[in-house]
Amino acid sequence: MEKILVVGATGTTGNKVINELYNNQNFEPIAMVRKEEQQSQFEKRGIKTVLGDLAEEINHVTNGIDKVVFAAGSKGKALDLVDRKGAMKIIDASKKHRVKKFVMLSSIGADQPKQSNKLQDYLQAKQDADEYLGNSGLDFTIVRPGTLNNEVPTGKITISKSLENKEGAIPRGDVAKVLVQSLHSDIANREVFEILNGEQRIEEALNTMPSVQ
Repeated sequence: MEKILVVGATGTTGNKVINELYNNQNFEPIAMVRKEEQQSQFEKRGIKTVLGDLAEEINHVTNGIDKVVFAAGSKGKALDLVDRKGAMKIIDASKKHRVKKFVMLSSIGADQPKQSNKLQDYLQAKQDADEYLGNSGLDFTIVRPGTLNNEVPTGKITISKSLENKEGAIPRGDVAKVLVQSLHSDIANREVFEILNGEQRIEEALNTMPSVQ
């Protein structure tokens, strides 16, 4: 089983990623948490944890890790420290420890931050992190979902490298499934794509990614 570090494991989407990994026979989740008191919620289920704060030195967190899912976010409170520099630190640590693949949770609009009125700073931080990953030399997948919600997952999405209609939402559970599926080395490798709720099964959608325009 491959060891998967989940950065942002205590967040709403990150927690769903942990659950997806926990139920997948190919992967073993490792939850990265900032505080010792956050460890018990995972360890009582037999899920290993590693202490790490994106605002601090974190080179140790990727030691012994096979692949990474970055699902952390500051909710606008520390965009430079967490969403931008924190992501870059994890990317650097992943390079140091030769992580085999890095799956980044980004956002629709990260390709053109200046077109957004309210989210420009957030999307700029995401774009900077995405570009840093793309230039890192690591194998990666960058997933850019629309607005996240807590609706019941459908297991179906619409996917494109650039969706014509970017207005829309997607359940966090479906995003988690996409992130975990993207960990496979032969799925959407070195690809950046956008997703919304749709009609195509997630597994089928991702397997056709190289031909998606």
